[in-house]
Amino acid sequence: MIPKRYYLYLSVILALVLIGSFVVLKKRSIDIRNGEALAGSNTLKGIITGLPCNYASYRPLAVMLSSDPEARPLSGISQADTVFEMPVTPNGVTRMMAVFQCERPKEIGSIRSARLDFVPLALGLDTLYAHFGGEHTILEKLDSGVINNIDGLKYDGNTYYRKSGVPRPHNAFTSFDLLIKTITDLGYNQRSTTTSYLHEKKSNSLGIVTPPAFYAHQFSVTWQYDAKTNSYLRSRNGKAETDKNTNKQVSVQNVAELKTTWSPISDDYLRIQTVGKGLAKIYKNGEVVNGSWEKKEDKSKLYFYDNKGIEIQFVSGKIWVEITAPLP
Repeated sequence: MIPKRYYLYLSVILALVLIGSFVVLKKRSIDIRNGEALAGSNTLKGIITGLPCNYASYRPLAVMLSSDPEARPLSGISQADTVFEMPVTPNGVTRMMAVFQCERPKEIGSIRSARLDFVPLALGLDTLYAHFGGEHTILEKLDSGVINNIDGLKYDGNTYYRKSGVPRPHNAFTSFDLLIKTITDLGYNQRSTTTSYLHEKKSNSLGIVTPPAFYAHQFSVTWQYDAKTNSYLRSRNGKAETDKNTNKQVSVQNVAELKTTWSPISDDYLRIQTVGKGLAKIYKNGEVVNGSWEKKEDKSKLYFYDNKGIEIQFVSGKIWVEITAPLP
């Protein structure tokens, strides 16, 4: 017969095991809820990059950036999960919206004004939106609450700061920490959306196809494919585009060309169509995939399809979207 004290020992051991398991599971749920990936765990992945990401449960942050020569090199541009670039004037001036989730730059800039064309792209990823002023139409929409935003006109001197030696209006900068503090103070929800992109399980260099040149003159953009790293290196106006934070050339794993149309809104501004559908080309693995894009409404996801109508799988990593439209 087994002595009663052994049953007592066994009960104590079982209780300790159960308590330990509860603590581990509780900690895991807290880590996931706060967007902090467990060490050695690939559970959490960025909704854009598909890579392990410490902040995957947080909403991305979209930041408007200058494309002008006076603002180069930009700070933080290489750390964005994705960047949308498009012409904003009839003479070909471009602007960019960098979307950050997995990396949090120590400095971001130069910060520029909001444009209505970019807002649907930000809404489709359920981002928070950082900008410095904007055209009259977009400011009315932002003030009405169409998207959670942090306007430099309202937070100049605290969330945004001016850098000496950089000409106006290109001298406005911020950091991820400053933006997050203001976002928290404003009570904006920081929990992530379920929107995400598809990614290949395995990716290998399959060709040497390089994207064509985009845009013109001092805003011209070229991408050079690097088979060794299976990535694309960015240059502007014939010079390597570097990030002032890292002094390294910008590189991404995917370059998407979204072809669309525009309409005039004044002598100085264009309205680029970013809701609807059209042709697209996706450059990845040294090859080009011909297909289409579709975005049904402002808040819907921007989809990319191949010629068979199947959603395209990206190489895990960063995505740069070049939005092109025939200019006058």
